[in-house]
Amino acid sequence: MGFIADALARVKPSATIAVTNKARELKAAGRDVIGLGAGEPDFDTPENIKQAAITAINEGKTKYTAVDGIPELKAAIAAKFKRENGLDYETNQITVGTGGKQVLYNALVATVNPGDEVIIPTPYWVSYPDMVLLAGGTPVVVNADPETFKISPEALEAAITPKSKWIIFNSPSNPSGAAYTRDELKALCDVLIRHPHVWVMTDDMYEHLVYDDFEFTTPAQVEPALYDRTLTVNGVSKAYAMTGWRIGYAGGPAELIKAMAKVQSQSTSNPCSIAQYAAVEALNGTQAFIPKNNEIFKGRRDLVVSMLNQAKGLECPVPEGAFYVFPSCAGTIGKTAPSGKVIGSDEDFVTELLEAEGVAVVQGSAFGLGPNFRVSYATSTEALEEACTRIQRFCGNLK
Repeated sequence: MGFIADALARVKPSATIAVTNKARELKAAGRDVIGLGAGEPDFDTPENIKQAAITAINEGKTKYTAVDGIPELKAAIAAKFKRENGLDYETNQITVGTGGKQVLYNALVATVNPGDEVIIPTPYWVSYPDMVLLAGGTPVVVNADPETFKISPEALEAAITPKSKWIIFNSPSNPSGAAYTRDELKALCDVLIRHPHVWVMTDDMYEHLVYDDFEFTTPAQVEPALYDRTLTVNGVSKAYAMTGWRIGYAGGPAELIKAMAKVQSQSTSNPCSIAQYAAVEALNGTQAFIPKNNEIFKGRRDLVVSMLNQAKGLECPVPEGAFYVFPSCAGTIGKTAPSGKVIGSDEDFVTELLEAEGVAVVQGSAFGLGPNFRVSYATSTEALEEACTRIQRFCGNLK
């Protein structure tokens, strides 16, 4: 009998973290590497948010807090849900965790029993299936349209069984940037209405990062009949450039929120007190920087889409949101890289790209859909231009 738990044998290390670490190692060794694998904005946290944290330190707000969030932050979150999503939550329906990942994980651990199925549309964030496995559940992958990266109502219907406990829904999507319109979302909600045993877990982390007048909506907003079985998850990491502050939150039924707090009380306990006070300012303070940042992101998106579509063998759709593109590299499969290796998969593509040109991206198969790869354009325009030039050169040199 081995010392390490058997459950870990079913879990894969995060591919996105692995790529980021590999890029760091190569840079430390002196290689000229452009890392496009990280899912975090390159903008600094806004000054008013940083000052709120400094004030909290100076005022001695450095002690333990309530397990799942200070009252001030829960009130700010409830106000945000009402203001931006038309959703009404009392503070006992709000939970705060150490990042959105913990909130999602707490919900799964608090609800999933062996044999329970969790529906996960592709392409998915790399952590969803593994969190389900760690919680003792069974991930059920639903394949999206390979061109739109969205699932159909028919595909969702076919995936639902008597064992289905949750669907995890992410729009705008990591890794594709695809976002569901209100009508598309309503069509999926209509399916879920017919199956009252299936709960909805929404990952709305990229809510504010949408472009071209796209209107963001979330399931409990589009279909109020789902409110009592929906956990609406969000956080301050992406829109507020606060990835390292580690604050995620959710609104949902009080009984579920209480169960999630129980899990958190016996694992990490409260999120960082200082980060919580900073998050209060993020949600209650000025939002003026968000559209300004979005304009920069949109310009980068358009640049990357244009340059990648000029690379031989690549096809890159225009995403509605987030800060990723998810191009297909199907046109490069079967070709030979400068190293002499034949590219047989998207993993081969990204490995050879890193070795030949020093550009780090993440293979689409890690997100459940390939042959594609994910590019994060949350970095400087200069770095993106250089990276895309290198990708064009790499594709042009394939034989």
